[in-house]
Amino acid sequence: MIRKTLIIGGTVLFLGLASLIYYRYYFVFGEGVKAGQLNYFVEKGYVFKTHEGRLIQSGVKTQQPGMIASNEFMFSVTDSRLADTLNHHAGGFLQLHYKEYLHTLPWRGVSHFVVDSIYAMKPGVNP
Repeated sequence: MIRKTLIIGGTVLFLGLASLIYYRYYFVFGEGVKAGQLNYFVEKGYVFKTHEGRLIQSGVKTQQPGMIASNEFMFSVTDSRLADTLNHHAGGFLQLHYKEYLHTLPWRGVSHFVVDSIYAMKPGVNP
């Protein structure tokens, strides 16, 4: 009787812990597309080298009338081929599809937003 209770309790505890880990780190909380100019794209990290980037979204209105501010979208990339493509399009106008996670993982990057594909690319304009 005690053995059966321990097995059932252990199974419930394991399933509960596995569900919690999945929800916190692997559940996709949101998806979307952001568009803007790719400001920078780098590979960094001490143990896990991750790809991190910043997209500048222009034309966002501020609280003050007549003023325009830019909005930054910080993101991570896990796919090395996608990272290589982004690395060659710094300064260009991009539309990026992303997934938002509730928490980060060291091998996934430092951002909650992980870009998984590019919808559109336009080369940067040289002044």
